[in-house]
Amino acid sequence: MIVVRQMCDVKLSDKATRVELREREAVLLCNKLQWHGYVLQKNDREWVKKCMDFVLEGTRPRGRPTETWKEVVEGGYEKYEDI
Repeated sequence: MIVVRQMCDVKLSDKATRVELREREAVLLCNKLQWHGYVLQKNDREWVKKCMDFVLEGTRPRGRPTETWKEVVEGGYEKYEDI
């Protein structure tokens, strides 16, 4: 919930409940999915669409691998079905 508080700019002193934070998180997820749909409609030559498939060369640092934009959005669609 700390990350959701940071993304929504909600402080502990605001006394927001978990339910309110989950609702705000759902709104953020919907906005992200809308942006994804907008990008999919773009022309293949647009830089925004090219960034979806962009892969950095070289090795990743140790630890948990970072998610690509596609992985984040695909996970978002799964979460959106639950909402």
